[in-house]
Amino acid sequence: MRIIFMGSPEFSVPVLDALVQAGHEIACVYCQPPRPAGRGKKDRPTPVQARAEALGLPVRHPVSLKGADEQAAFAALGADVAVVVAYGLLLPQPILDTPEHGCLNIHASLLPRWRGAAPIHRAIMAGDAETGVCIMQMEAGLDTGPVLLRRATPIGETETTGDLHDRLSVLGANAIVEALANLENLTPEPQPQEGVTYAAKIDKAEARVDWTRSNAEIVRQINGLSPFPGAWSEIDGERVKFLRARLSDLDLPAGEVASGRSLKIGAGTGAVEILEMQRAGRKPAPASEILRGWAPSGRMT
Repeated sequence: MRIIFMGSPEFSVPVLDALVQAGHEIACVYCQPPRPAGRGKKDRPTPVQARAEALGLPVRHPVSLKGADEQAAFAALGADVAVVVAYGLLLPQPILDTPEHGCLNIHASLLPRWRGAAPIHRAIMAGDAETGVCIMQMEAGLDTGPVLLRRATPIGETETTGDLHDRLSVLGANAIVEALANLENLTPEPQPQEGVTYAAKIDKAEARVDWTRSNAEIVRQINGLSPFPGAWSEIDGERVKFLRARLSDLDLPAGEVASGRSLKIGAGTGAVEILEMQRAGRKPAPASEILRGWAPSGRMT
């Protein structure tokens, strides 16, 4: 098929690769414009733009698709379908209506659960047993369109948002290739009204750990906010990030630290075992490795 691909972050790159490998013709790649990044604040292209240029594909990065000129340029590409995954711009109705088979979105949740900006984080933070990807026919509402295909996967006990992000990216890539190959045989299923939840954008204010909460809530917070922004707390005057955790069998007062070969911290109920962490100004590492040269003595605050 002749496809317009629309995506921006690293999550979208495996999808672009899969479409190319499946033999589809990529008419154009749309992504967010390059933005200042790094110490020098030089304009840096998105991961999708970098990959598209490496593949020799034409790239466009308009700041908006609302103008008549941009919509005409989009229509002139003569695409059969647009594949959208974490693009970052709202698509006006004229864009949605242009391709023969419309615009298909790869959404990283089992819709209608976790519509919105941060479905992977929210699934882990809520303690969901499973998540997945949906191939959705896009319409004007926020992730409200009918679903063509869905693929579920369990969430591991210590799986972080970073881990799940990578798995769902590959799952989504395989799912869209499957959907395009069977497009004429797929029946769009309207999303049910029951079970709708919204995955609000992550606020950095959510990252500080409150050790009076239950150990299960804290573990979900740590794993759900890893690697970014990273759940954190202070001990001995130092701010420490926690990047992977699991439930501990110890029973410690909230915030109390038990360290040795492992780092265990008391919670409102039970305790949390830290598996990966990051001290201020240092690289992330397994907690067991960090504890070989550091013995925290205070309480988490």
